[in-house]
Amino acid sequence: MKKVILSIALIISVIIVKADEGMWLPYNLSGQSLAEMQQLGCKLTAEQIFNLNQPSLKDAIVQFGGGCTGELISPEGLLLTNHHCGLSYVQKHATVEHDYLTDGFWAYSKAEELPNPGLTVSFLANVEDVTDLVLEGVTDEGTRNDVIFENIKKITKERKGERDVEIEIVPFYTGNQYIMFEYDVYRDVRLVCCPPWGIGKYGADTDNWTWPRHKGDFNIFRVYTDRDGKPAKYSENNIPMQSKHYLPINIKGVKPGDYAMILGYPGSTDRYSTSYTVKNLIESDCPSIINCRTTKLNEYRKHMDADQEVFIKYASKQASVSNYWKYAIGQKKQLVRNHVYDKRLAQEEAFREWVNQDPERQAVYGDIFNGIEEKWEILDDIIMPMTYLREAGWNGGEAVAFSRRFMRINKLINEKGSKEDIAKMAQGMKGQVAAFFKDYDKDLDKDVTIALLNLFYRDIDRYVPSMIEEIGSKNGGDFTTWVNKAFEKSIFVDQAKLEKWLEKPKSLDKDPIFAFTINIIDEYADVVYPMYEAAGLLGNAGERLYMKGLMEMQTERNFYPDANFTMRLTYGTVEPYKGADAVNYSYYTTMDGVMAKYVPGNWEFDIPQDVRDLAEARDYGRYADENGNLIVNFITTNDITGGNSGSPVINGEGELIGLAFDGNWEAMSGDIMFEQKVQRTICMDARYLLWCLEKVGQVKNVINELTIIE
Repeated sequence: MKKVILSIALIISVIIVKADEGMWLPYNLSGQSLAEMQQLGCKLTAEQIFNLNQPSLKDAIVQFGGGCTGELISPEGLLLTNHHCGLSYVQKHATVEHDYLTDGFWAYSKAEELPNPGLTVSFLANVEDVTDLVLEGVTDEGTRNDVIFENIKKITKERKGERDVEIEIVPFYTGNQYIMFEYDVYRDVRLVCCPPWGIGKYGADTDNWTWPRHKGDFNIFRVYTDRDGKPAKYSENNIPMQSKHYLPINIKGVKPGDYAMILGYPGSTDRYSTSYTVKNLIESDCPSIINCRTTKLNEYRKHMDADQEVFIKYASKQASVSNYWKYAIGQKKQLVRNHVYDKRLAQEEAFREWVNQDPERQAVYGDIFNGIEEKWEILDDIIMPMTYLREAGWNGGEAVAFSRRFMRINKLINEKGSKEDIAKMAQGMKGQVAAFFKDYDKDLDKDVTIALLNLFYRDIDRYVPSMIEEIGSKNGGDFTTWVNKAFEKSIFVDQAKLEKWLEKPKSLDKDPIFAFTINIIDEYADVVYPMYEAAGLLGNAGERLYMKGLMEMQTERNFYPDANFTMRLTYGTVEPYKGADAVNYSYYTTMDGVMAKYVPGNWEFDIPQDVRDLAEARDYGRYADENGNLIVNFITTNDITGGNSGSPVINGEGELIGLAFDGNWEAMSGDIMFEQKVQRTICMDARYLLWCLEKVGQVKNVINELTIIE
């Protein structure tokens, strides 16, 4: 494959960068960044890190499941990621009789590895700057998005051709640049190891986003290919992938100052946003998310604690809801504590002063804040209703959310489509119906739906869908009676009824849950979304110019692009930190800390008996440190965010020393502004990983497959 050299015209001169801040493009490392990496302890060349023509570190890194990162750790396609990244796939295999969530799962041979329909991993194969092609024909803001959309569609079709690859074209620097990524997607990914709940989920919601941490947040899968080594759907005839590159595992341990590098796929940051964004997060977005998700989680917990079968069905769902719930709590608190709004205002004032110093700058940037202000006048009015529409409306109750999938077939029915087309579409939906009801509990969903609609009606007084307004007005804001009746009549809470409907589909317009869903979506589409689009037309150009202007103004600053789930590199060191006055955190935790948190029978802090026995005997084998302790987690100064979950922590030799899985509470504002003094990445130590495999799971077959550096 021909190597593509990127020329990023937007990146101006590089003078000073912070070693720990920055989600850098690994295929375009500047000389300054590489020199700093090497000064900190990196022994690798740029080509050893990222090379499109020869095997390099990037060939061991994958997008996992569309939202996380994973890495190859053996010649035969063993893939390591976080427990919470693979949790939903483990959950699908779990039953009360075979509770892989509570007890864990260990495959002692390749024949025991479990397939996971729908799970994919993607390897980056090519990169190209296509800015000029994407922006070709863009002449004004009103048609900009439509022209870009058509250009991207055309480029994607041309580049993909008949090849079995995925093409993605992504904006950078607020739409000032566009880069095309090509991925090889593998669809046969099998579960190999999952630790028991008391390791992989230890600390759960209480410890989430905090340090110190004591969690074995890992799962292991294996990538399979066809006989020719190419991506293929699951087949018993497939073979383990022959890894192009994989990471050896170093168990010598870490100490303060040690070099640490992370390669992965961070999801989203907004480091160059204006003060208006920060104000909205503090006053509207975060509070709305917190209120809605607190309500949902309270109902989840009530039912999950009462029934183990429900616990298994909802373990992954609860984890997904609670993760961003606690994130929103922390983000709001730390945005205020770290004075991020004031810092944004100061930056904007400095920008205005810089613009006013030059007539040419005034001509380009002089009035950009007018449009931005107009944009946020609209958004400030609709953000909270929009969040409630999403969190408590069409994504609130599960049956409501699931019914959206039937909008297309219902439209076909109402438009008198052919019986053959309708029957074919219905047949194709049978698998979705079976999958939905496998992990569905009607009583839980009923209570969730009631609680969220009560909350919606109580909290929101504008842009409320007419059905919510009407039902709430008639019942004093209590949706209990309406939801109970809707759940009695609707086919979307009863598998047998829905499967019967699929055999002879008819209009869903009178189904109460479907009608409710359509009411919410239609009124959002007719009223709220047009306002959102209008806001974008008023302010997006200004925000794009603000980004461009900042880069011209701050020539001493190396501008890495905001995260957008494309491959990034971050480098730093292992370091402790001061969390608050008189609060000084060590850089590592041990198994002694795990045992100190132990609470028998507690869903967050219980520990399996065999793990307790090993800890009490201090049976740590070669994984103990020089003092006989088993190190569980450590922290680094690396700059990561959501999507980096499962990313490898790599030393200066290119060896895996840990597994990234979280950020810390004091820096929850980090997606908006990096907090230099306190921002840390929480990592699972490689020694704890191998101890779990060897001593707890006793999967010698897996241990023997790894390259271990002692």
